[in-house]
Amino acid sequence: MLKNIIFILIFSVLLVACDKAPPKQGGGKFGMLDRGNPEFAAIEFFDHIYHSKGIDDAIELSTPKMERLLRSYHTNKGVQKHVLNMRFDKVSIQPKSRSAGRNEFAKEAQISLFFEGELDGNVLKDMRLIDLVRVGKDWKVDEVSLN
Repeated sequence: MLKNIIFILIFSVLLVACDKAPPKQGGGKFGMLDRGNPEFAAIEFFDHIYHSKGIDDAIELSTPKMERLLRSYHTNKGVQKHVLNMRFDKVSIQPKSRSAGRNEFAKEAQISLFFEGELDGNVLKDMRLIDLVRVGKDWKVDEVSLN
């Protein structure tokens, strides 16, 4: 009887431990950005470009203008090389907001993202300026530029 209880207890603990991981809740260095922030949308957009298998998730975070541009290059590598002019094997992305006001009520935002990563064993550092537009409650990437 005791063996059955122990078996059931161990089995239930293992079953509960196999639960799916919760969806990504925060971004940034300390995970303090939430989905309502333009910084989070910008980081998530580039995270999909540099760490996902395809560009479909990045397209969901894009305006129609950016979506057409991304679709014309078909793959992550094509987007990295031709649209962003930044290729990395490994990369970390950090935001720096350019607006002093609160983004909760803004319709547009401009975010600077700092990229630090490796390509073929060389350490590369770069920065891009991201223009975002609020569509409903979500932020969408509209344009990526150098300055």
